[in-house]
Amino acid sequence: MTATVTSIAAFAAAAAAEAAYVSPPAPALLASIPTWAGADVHVYEDPDGSLSSTCTGCGEYAWTLLVTPEFAEEHAAACLRPPRRRVA
Repeated sequence: MTATVTSIAAFAAAAAAEAAYVSPPAPALLASIPTWAGADVHVYEDPDGSLSSTCTGCGEYAWTLLVTPEFAEEHAAACLRPPRRRVA
């Protein structure tokens, strides 16, 4: 039988590292563009300066270096899905 021994110092260091973790800041909402079906395309600026978007109709999430407000406007003009119901 083999016993595993963990030093108190190693355990304390792991606990301190876990406690020191800080989650990144949330993306900032830049715009909310309505679709023809009543949903919204939300455009966010991420902490790294890039843009992302989500659609409350079809659920599309887009993030690339090419996402622009115009990209979100094109999606809003083309998306025909009504807003999805929120599940509690």
